[in-house]
Amino acid sequence: MPIKREIAARGRAIDPATCERDYDSSEVEFMQALEKYKNESGRRFPTCSEMLTVLRSLGYVRVLPCGVSAD
Repeated sequence: MPIKREIAARGRAIDPATCERDYDSSEVEFMQALEKYKNESGRRFPTCSEMLTVLRSLGYVRVLPCGVSAD
């Protein structure tokens, strides 16, 4: 039964509302960064702009298709 205990602990540590499945490394990294942000800021439900801040802190940037201007 250690597998069930491990799955339950992982679910609680990240987000109890998510379904049980295998997350890839980038998903886990984002969930952990968002959880860290929520703990440090004291905000249980971050806004979209706060989530964008977390994504940017992980190095994500918006890449425009070729030929599109960023006006």
